[in-house]
Parts: sequence; structure tokens; C-alpha cells
Amino acid sequence: MTTRHLTATEIADFLVENPSFFQEHASVFAELRVPHPNEKRAISLGERQILSLRARNKELEQQLRKLVGNARSNQKIGEQLHHWSCRMLAEPHAEQLPGHIIRSLTEVFDLDSIALRTWHLIDCGHDDVDDADIQFISSLSKPYCGPCDSQPVLRWLSEPAKSLAIIPLYLQPSGDCVGTLVLASQDEDRFSSDMEVDFLQTIGELSAYALSRLPLTPHLQA
Repeated sequence: MTTRHLTATEIADFLVENPSFFQEHASVFAELRVPHPNEKRAISLGERQILSLRARNKELEQQLRKLVGNARSNQKIGEQLHHWSCRMLAEPHAEQLPGHIIRSLTEVFDLDSIALRTWHLIDCGHDDVDDADIQFISSLSKPYCGPCDSQPVLRWLSEPAKSLAIIPLYLQPSGDCVGTLVLASQDEDRFSSDMEVDFLQTIGELSAYALSRLPLTPHLQA
């Protein structure tokens, strides 16, 4: 007669469904030895459980440190954004806003290079923007972050860069894309493809509304 051996899954299911097993068979629990997760020796179930709890505790501590670090980083960025907004609101001369936006963003966020270009509704006096540039920027529903690759906006930068953020400038409620801010860094990890873009979107909205104080482009003034 063939003896059927229980599978590991069946044994595990039995123990889950019968939590009193080790209480009723205390000697088995005390004598049972299992492999050490990191060493070539056997340990008791109690020791194995302690090691598992320690490993889990270490993992949770690492997650907590990461959350605290992210919170501090977000707080710092929030303070920088507030400071930048205050400086921009304090600018009395609208024609100074384009240069002011570039200078203050460079200083406050410690960036290597920034480019600002506008079109259609806002005139900042740039003549190096073509239809392909406008079509590309207007196709972005949110800021692009990542490596430079062969982005056409690179020609607007004053310094070489390894990563950048391309922020489309939209005017609400019309939803018109009126330009773009390009933030560039020589640090390839400064603007990564997986980074959150909430702060960048806020910068874009604030910049667009600030620039709306400028005169309309000539063909829209009549």
C-alpha cells in the first residue's frame, strides 16, 4: 500500500487552521529546529521568530527614516517656494519679471541653468522659438523630468546639463500654454523621471500668472 506524504502547503494549512497544535504538543515546539536564515546552523522556532521580528523592525525603521527625510525635503522646498513667491510678488515693475524669475529661481533652488520662453499671449522678446518647440511644449500635460537626451530646449541653456525639468506654463481658466520654464542641472539625479512634480507645477502656474502682467504680443493688442 502506497503511503501519501503531505505537501509543505498542506502542513502549513493544517498549522494555520489548528493554532492549538503546538500548545497541545509543546515538546515538539521546544525541540523543533529550523535553518538559520544567514548561518549554516539550526535554531529553535522561538529564535527564528525573534530574528524575523528584528529584520521587520529594521525594515520599518528604514522606511520611517525615508519618510522623515522626504518630509524634511518637502518642507525645505516649500519654504524655498514661498520665499521665491514673495520676491516675485514684491517686484513692482512687470517688465523685470522674466529676468527676476530666472535669477530668483537660480538662487533659491541652486540651479545651474534656467531658460524661460513665452509665446502667443505673452511677449518676452525671444525670437528663437519655432512651431516645433511650441507643439512639443504644448503637448506636455505636466512637467517633464529626466535626462537631457536630445531635447530641443537644450539650445536655450547657457550651461551644459545632465538632467532637466521642462515646465509648460498654462494660463487658467483658458488653459492656454503660453511658454515654458526649463530648469537644468549638471547633476544627473537632480531631475529624475520618477520624481514628484507638484512643486514644479506650482512654479509653472505662479510664473504664468506673474508673466500675464506683461503686455500682450503685438498682434493681440488690437
